[in-house]
Amino acid sequence: MLPELQLDDIIRLRKPHPCGSYEWRVVRLGADIGLECLVCGRRVLLSRRELAHRLKKVVLSNDASTRQS
Repeated sequence: MLPELQLDDIIRLRKPHPCGSYEWRVVRLGADIGLECLVCGRRVLLSRRELAHRLKKVVLSNDASTRQS
């Protein structure tokens, strides 16, 4: 099951991107989840089901409660 994600969360996937990075930033939420590689800037779209299988952990969560206006 996919944990609650917010925009700008940093997540770690199980397998590395070809550039060598494991970490991605969440840039889009919806039926598909948009991710941006933190090393090369490549953007990909994954279905929620596919991301649930590939996700290892949420490295940095951008909770609304910690956000200051």
